[in-house]
Amino acid sequence: MSEIRNPRQAAMRFIVCLGFVSLFADMTYEGAYSITGPFLKGLGASALQVGFIAGFGEMIAASLRYFSGKFADRTRAYWSIVTFGYVLNLIAVPLLAFAGNWQAAALLIVVERTGKAMRGPARDVLLSAATKEVGHGWGFGIHAAMDQTGAVLGPLLMVAAVAHFKGFGLAFLPLAVPALLALISIIAAHAVFPAQVAPPTPPAPRELPSVFWSYVAAAGLLACGFIDFPILSYHMQSSGVVKQEVIPLLYAGAMAMVGASALLFGRLYDRFGIVVLAWGILISMLTLPLGFLGGQTAMVFAVACWGIGIGIQDATLRAGIAQVVSMNKRGAAFGAFNGIYGVSWFFGSVIMGWLYAKSIPVLVGFGVVAQLAAAAWFFWLRRPLAVAVAENAQDG
Repeated sequence: MSEIRNPRQAAMRFIVCLGFVSLFADMTYEGAYSITGPFLKGLGASALQVGFIAGFGEMIAASLRYFSGKFADRTRAYWSIVTFGYVLNLIAVPLLAFAGNWQAAALLIVVERTGKAMRGPARDVLLSAATKEVGHGWGFGIHAAMDQTGAVLGPLLMVAAVAHFKGFGLAFLPLAVPALLALISIIAAHAVFPAQVAPPTPPAPRELPSVFWSYVAAAGLLACGFIDFPILSYHMQSSGVVKQEVIPLLYAGAMAMVGASALLFGRLYDRFGIVVLAWGILISMLTLPLGFLGGQTAMVFAVACWGIGIGIQDATLRAGIAQVVSMNKRGAAFGAFNGIYGVSWFFGSVIMGWLYAKSIPVLVGFGVVAQLAAAAWFFWLRRPLAVAVAENAQDG
């Protein structure tokens, strides 16, 4: 009865529990992600191949999100999809310790991204039902902050593991522990899921609003110009701007910035809307000139700006979709968004990986121009989105 009288409290309890799932999951795959670039380099991969692998994994994951989102809407088997996705996602990471060449490692990276694709839209639907009770920006911001707590702890674990094993390969083995804890946490999150915030059966289907597609296109442009961390860490290793054992430490710092900025910009989003993302992009794009044209100190600031950019996107992009799309289409909407975003990320990663070997200043210019254009697009969208939000609130 207390949960029925206090839907906000019940929703917050679920958001926190699901946050612990993401915390342990991020310890696993963000720990791995922090050393992917230099790990692949050690296996003989070039900068172009690293960019292709990182981007291709995101593209495959993103493409599957489109279908998994539709499947979630059709079957409403949210928890089954989420659980299967996490299992697949988390098994692949520790197996990287046994990859003998970059091709085998690439396959495992794609498998890990596939698991993330399977569970992403279904999890976001469950989360969006709960965040409605506490504010979408704040709710997604809390989840992102817990998510990034794990993303800090994972790379810190890698700092110790790389130093202990004196290399990158066997350093993946300790990640089996948080992987197991993440699977245990899924059971706990399912147990506290409040029935009164569960996605209701819609009375009739509705189409995605037209402004949604413009919103997703702007997000895709942003993704195309946003540098992939494996390419940035590849540059750290190749240029010698920082020592190899410092790379996961910098990534941990970036994840701390993600968590802090997600909370801050989530609150700001609830108050000011999408304009917060537009201004935030101006911070994230500084990653490129600072990281690729500066020295050691500039690299530290570049990684911080990169983390802030991820945090802003985590707190605002999904919240915007939750505000303008009705519940009966939200799984498909999250799937379509992630699909276009991931495909754009892939092409951006391949282009920047190729440009790295050709001209670093051109690489920087490409990313900066794409992000500036995305910021202008989001700024223009502030009024159409406000109209769509009001219409969705009236209908639902």
